[in-house]
Formats: sequence, C-alpha cells, structure tokens
Amino acid sequence: MITKGIIRKGAYFDSVTLMIVSRKLSALEGVVDSSIVMGTPENKAILEAAGLLIDTFAASSDTDLLVAIQAENQEKYDNALTALDAMLEAVRHRKDDHDEFQPASFEGALSLLPDANLALISVAGKHAAREAEKALEKGLHVMIFSDNVSIEDEKRLKEMGRDKGLLVMGPDCGTAIINGVPLAFANVVERGNIGIVAASGTGLQEVSSVIAHEGAGISQAIGTGGRDVKEAIGGIMFLEAMDALDRDDRTAVIVLVSKPPHPEVLRKIADRIATMTKPVVSIFIGGDMRVLEKRGSQVADTLETCGLIAAALGRGESPDGVLARLESRTRELDTLAEKEAAGKGGRKFLRGLFSGGTLCDEAQLILKKSLGDVWSNTPLNPEYHLADLWKSCGHTIVDLGDDDFTVGRPHPMIDFSLRNRRLVEEARNDDVAVILLDVVLGYGSHPDPAGELAPAIRKARELAPGITIVCSITGTVGDPQNREDVERRLLEAGAVVMPTNAAAVSLVEKILVRCEPSNRG
Repeated sequence: MITKGIIRKGAYFDSVTLMIVSRKLSALEGVVDSSIVMGTPENKAILEAAGLLIDTFAASSDTDLLVAIQAENQEKYDNALTALDAMLEAVRHRKDDHDEFQPASFEGALSLLPDANLALISVAGKHAAREAEKALEKGLHVMIFSDNVSIEDEKRLKEMGRDKGLLVMGPDCGTAIINGVPLAFANVVERGNIGIVAASGTGLQEVSSVIAHEGAGISQAIGTGGRDVKEAIGGIMFLEAMDALDRDDRTAVIVLVSKPPHPEVLRKIADRIATMTKPVVSIFIGGDMRVLEKRGSQVADTLETCGLIAAALGRGESPDGVLARLESRTRELDTLAEKEAAGKGGRKFLRGLFSGGTLCDEAQLILKKSLGDVWSNTPLNPEYHLADLWKSCGHTIVDLGDDDFTVGRPHPMIDFSLRNRRLVEEARNDDVAVILLDVVLGYGSHPDPAGELAPAIRKARELAPGITIVCSITGTVGDPQNREDVERRLLEAGAVVMPTNAAAVSLVEKILVRCEPSNRG
C-alpha cells in the first residue's frame, strides 16, 4: 500500500466540490482512502490525523489544493490521478436538471421576483454585507447565511434594518422558518401558533422539532445569528424579533432560545419580556434563567423541556404535566442504562462527537452535574480546553461544527467523513465506554445520514463489542431524510437512538455513573 499526493498551486475549489470528488476517488478500484482539501493549517491537521499527510504538503499555502491518495499500488494511484481532473471539471460544470434562467446578481433576481420581501445572502463573507445592504435599501428583510462578516458591518446592517422596520437575520444565521418556509438548515414543521426567536441554529432546530413531535406548529422561527446577543451588537435583532412576534396575530406563544447573552443584553431581554402580551418560554443554555423568570418568562433547563412547555401552552394546557412525563421517562432510562452498563469492564469514559454547537453545549451542561467539567474544543470551563483537538482525554465532547474543524471543509451536517473517522478511532481506545452522536436532519443537511453513519457504527462495534453508541435525532418525519427511516437504520446498525439531545445525554450520564461510581454527583 502507498500513500502519495500532489500540490496544485492556486487551484481553488469550494469545499462541497472537493468533498464530492474525494468520495468519487475513494470509490475507485484500488483506492483505500483519499482527501482533497485546500492547504489550510486546519486541513493539514485533519490529513495528519487520517494518516494522509504527505511531507511535501509542508510547503503548501492556504490557496493551494492538496490531493492525498492512499492506494493499493502505484498503478492504482496513477489511475486515480488520471481520473481526478475529469472529476473536478464534471462537478464544477454540472448542470441542474432544468433550463431555467439563473440570475447572476441581486438586481437580476429582484427583476424576476419584484414582489419578493426577503433575500437570503450566501456569498463569501467579504461580499455579504454589500449584498445585504442592497436588499435593505430595496425594502427586503434579509437572512445572511454567510459567515466572516465583520462585527462592525453586522451592527451597521442591523441598525439599518431596525430603522427601516426590517429583519436582519445573521450573519452566520443557519436556520429560520418564515411564513411556513424552511430556510437553510431548517426542518419541515406544520404551521401553528408558536413563534421562536433564536440566536442558535441547532437550538432552533431542536426546539421546533420537539414542538412538531407534540403535534403543534410554528408561526415564525426567526434566527438572529449567535453574535446578536453579544455586547458589541446588543441584541438589536433579538429584541426586534420579540416585538414582531408579540404583534403577530398568528403567534400565541413566544419561545426564546440562545446561548448565554451578555449580561446587559440579558437585562434588555428580561425587561422586554415584562412588557409582552403573550406567554414566553425561554432556554438560554448555561445562562442565568432566574433573571428572565423574575420578569415573567417560563424557563426550561433543556431544549426538549422548552419545546414541551411551549407545545402545552400552545394547546391552552398547563405545562405542569411536562415534568411528570419527564420523570416517567427517567425511570425508563434507568432500566436501559442498567442493561448498557453491563459488561463494560474497564471502560468508563465518554466521547461526544457533535455537529451542532448548541447541542454540544447542552450536553456539557447536563453532564456537569455528575461528571463535572468535560474536555472540549468549546468547553464551558476554559480550563478544560483540549491541548490537541485530535486527542481526547478523560470525558471529551467535541464540536466538529466549530471553526476549528470547518475552515475549508463542509459542515459536518453535510460531510460525515471526519466524524466517521474519529468515531472509529475513539472505539479503539480500551477506556471508552460510550460514544455520543447528534444526527441533525432537515434541508441542507446530508440527504442520507444513516447511510453515512451506519458503516462507521458497525465498524466501531466490531472493534469494541462492549461499547455503547448513543444517537439523538433532531428532525421530523416530514424532513427529506424522514426521521423514522433514519431511526430504524441507526438501530439496525447497533446504535441506541434517543428522541432528543437531552434524552440521549441523560442516558449517557446514567450509563457512565454505573460504569464508574465516582462519577455520581
């Protein structure tokens, strides 16, 4: 077997194109593994972890294309290189299955849809602010999917939007549901009377999916981008969205979802809650919820509980029954944990491999009660920041959707290759008892997550028959991937599947306490 590679100077391709071509190369006869990435330091670290880092790559720069191929022999390697250029060109110039005109500019798009009232901006960050400003000047609400927009531009655009009575969702806003239409990474839910304001994409997805499971629906789900609740922005759009939902005739219940806002922003949100005419349910992962509770909000300690309370209020019911339901499930999880903890031997540690940043934070917060702080690339306690992102220690939970891993690569909701590799690697460790995964469905996510994960789950269980792999699913039966089908296939692969992130983490906690009594808080 040989591992070789080449550098293509100044040859830029977007990360999704490179992912597709790399898969095609790996599928060729005699090719064991391959990776095609831009030469960023982060990508070189990924290549090294995968055993694909070639010595000559040390001389490459961020703008160079790195091609690494592991093949059975030189002939198979040469065949793969010969096929590479044709694959790149085929993917780059692929056409949709229709001949409709696709406008090349904002002005062209607006001329085709003169009655449009919302623009979704997804261009390189350095151009996004300019395009968003054009849309605002034309009187359109804006959703900025792009990241790498300066904080100064964000504040300027949001102040402009506020002055014009327009929403500016983002930058780096990954999820919204407007007038029943899912935007970017969003799930298929029914229309209903529950409105959501969220400074967290996967938090919005988790809560809206729980609401959908309860048979309730969403009036509007407005994402703001995570930086909106930071001190520099001051919660401009979070507050505007709250007001919009309070005025909306379709909305009867308002849900607020975020990571901890800056204290001054938290005070502003609490003051605004006190003036609102509709019931409010809040979950700020790791934040001081007492501030909101004192100003009249119902508060929740998990995203799941938040969705359940909102659904009950949306039906005109008391939320008191939610806690009783969760207590009943706790007894079920105790029984399952006893079964899964048996036969672990010396295995006692957790490895969490997440694609959703808020779900990763929620997991750390839940586990803190019994396990204490856990190691992470995005730890709640900075003292537990991993020294090496590629080497776990003790209980470790990694957010693979963080910039540490996504510079020059598709998001892990799209590209499962990195998480699959790490899943198998973690299973080789004799002290790992549980591997925890989130599976996020919806538009924009991988069309076949179970097909991607199942082989890696089976391989991990072959390597470590005593290991438990727990998956949560964020999504609905209406999603393109179909939640029920994904669940069935993950179960067939040997995973334990839980309906929510909170349920999955609670099960993991119970298993680990039984594996290592010292974990008991």
